Amino acid sequence: MESTLQTLRHKAFEELRSLQDVRALDDWRVQYLGKKSELTQISRQMGALSPEERPVVGEKVNEARGALQRAYEEMQAELAQRELNRRFAEETIDVTVPGRRHARGSMHPLTQIIQEIEEVFLGMGYEVVEGPEIETDEYNFEKLNLPKHHPARDMQDTFYLTETLLLRTQTSPMQVRTMERMRPHVPVKVIVPGKVYRRDEDDATHSHMFHQIEGLVVDEGVRMSDLKGTLEHFARAIFGANQSVRLRPSFFPFTEPSAELDIRCTNCGGSGCRMCKGTGWLEILGCGMVHPKVLDGAGYDSRRYSGFAFGMGPERIAMLKYGIEDIRLLYQNDLRLLRQFNRVL
Repeated sequence: MESTLQTLRHKAFEELRSLQDVRALDDWRVQYLGKKSELTQISRQMGALSPEERPVVGEKVNEARGALQRAYEEMQAELAQRELNRRFAEETIDVTVPGRRHARGSMHPLTQIIQEIEEVFLGMGYEVVEGPEIETDEYNFEKLNLPKHHPARDMQDTFYLTETLLLRTQTSPMQVRTMERMRPHVPVKVIVPGKVYRRDEDDATHSHMFHQIEGLVVDEGVRMSDLKGTLEHFARAIFGANQSVRLRPSFFPFTEPSAELDIRCTNCGGSGCRMCKGTGWLEILGCGMVHPKVLDGAGYDSRRYSGFAFGMGPERIAMLKYGIEDIRLLYQNDLRLLRQFNRVL
């Protein structure tokens, strides 16, 4: 039995020296130190030995087990160190290599144009206010001189949530809400940027969700000439100092008289092209003098006070200023478009 133990130890040590990974080492442990190992089998055969032989063989078995256990632990530590060295070699960081530059983001062109518009009107003493996107029928229509069944409601195909709640079709309800908040104080000078919603088919010039910037001025002695001068300053601030404007008669239920503001075509300079359909002019917003019914309904005496209002689409302003032909490009997050702007990525 002693010769068997000697042979077993020699074989185990030979195999141990050839191991290269932790998994093979674990298999070796099971084979030579496990419950079904040869060493364990020898221990179980000691009952057949004479009383004189048992202590001698038992000592030899324990000595062999101890030697194999120590060798196992040493090899385990050695393989762990080898693995650590391998990882150090593979994961070495060269601190002299230049780092990767992170792409710099910036404001979306639509955000840029909204902020530019706000800055123009802030410079003229206006206040920027915001309103709810879920609006009541009363404020979205009725208080703007659009009673139920008014034909002009058909121009704004509406997303109704209930019979009285809807996704606002315009930022104009803030005209009334602002006047109700500020009455009887004057002057009232605000612009209202925000999202609006209409049941439009999305195409190159329409979207079911878009932005609008409403403007409102109320004071004593406000005239149509004040409106034109304000919008002329705005157009030149956005489109260039040499820009020309004109007002064309139009109709909006909450203004009287009403008009649309045109600027000289940004593509041809007024000579006529496909973009302006040969007219030399491009429409950019609607405007007019606040209707007396709207003033009276909001708590301002229309015999004493007057005002003007206007509403523009920042998407249209951005498309004209930057030469974007399809409104859908503003909502697709296409980096090929965004990278064309100075402050983008």
